[in-house]
Amino acid sequence: MTLDPQSPSNRSILIVDDDLALLDALDRAFHEAGEKSVVALSDFEAAKRTLRTSKFDVLVTDVRLGAFNGLQLAVLAKDLNPEIQLIVFSGFDDPVLRQDAERLDATYLIKPVMSSELLQRIRNR
Repeated sequence: MTLDPQSPSNRSILIVDDDLALLDALDRAFHEAGEKSVVALSDFEAAKRTLRTSKFDVLVTDVRLGAFNGLQLAVLAKDLNPEIQLIVFSGFDDPVLRQDAERLDATYLIKPVMSSELLQRIRNR
């Protein structure tokens, strides 16, 4: 998953997805693209704890995280840091979830999501 060379965003990024293969691929691609401050987690509760103890500039999360909802993480992240950039992705184009994400000022993407698209959205903000 090689990305076009662009300058890294120098932002701290939290990626949350319970699909371990996708999580690993995104983490690897972000690091290969020069992003130095990336944390990748597969567990909702660990992500909640991490959001409470560390400050992030960007949250990238899947909507479905086992029995939990990534939008709950987005709400928590926005409460803790109103300036955080939120990117939420789902395997389904659900209009209700899309509206919920938009209310949080989150970008809502449909899987499959390319790491290059995620990085472009992060870097262009």
